[in-house]
Amino acid sequence: MTSNWATFTTAEPDLAKTVEERFGRFQHHILATLRKDGSPRTSGLEVRFLHGEFWLGMMPGSLKARDLLRDPRFAVQANPGDGTHMGGGDVRISGRALLVEDPEVIASYTDSVQVPDPDDFHLFRTELTEVTRTFIEDEKYLVVQVWKPGGEPVRTLKRT
Repeated sequence: MTSNWATFTTAEPDLAKTVEERFGRFQHHILATLRKDGSPRTSGLEVRFLHGEFWLGMMPGSLKARDLLRDPRFAVQANPGDGTHMGGGDVRISGRALLVEDPEVIASYTDSVQVPDPDDFHLFRTELTEVTRTFIEDEKYLVVQVWKPGGEPVRTLKRT
């Protein structure tokens, strides 16, 4: 089961706000895709939360774009930043990236985001399959929050 960013923010507004803030701290993040042989590939990437969607944009012909066109499964890990401080925790969004070909949707996106050459990039809309946040609580507990579409609340695991 999948859903878009708006569905997630409606279901879990507090976690969604934390995730957006965490991604907002840095411009570049880490995208994981699957190579042709099935092995993982990681690449740098900028992401956008816009119009109720989580968007991935990239140069056409890039390895990550070719990976997603072949197999749309992905995970994006928020940039951990420098040092060991990760205020807001460690967050990851997983799902399927779907190439946008509708000129009106692309125009709406490029009107909102400065794209150097709107005709020379791939835009992917995402369907979410999981949002995960991991953080330390009270300097004692490792807390993992996992959201999956389907109406269930966030599952929280706490370990010492």
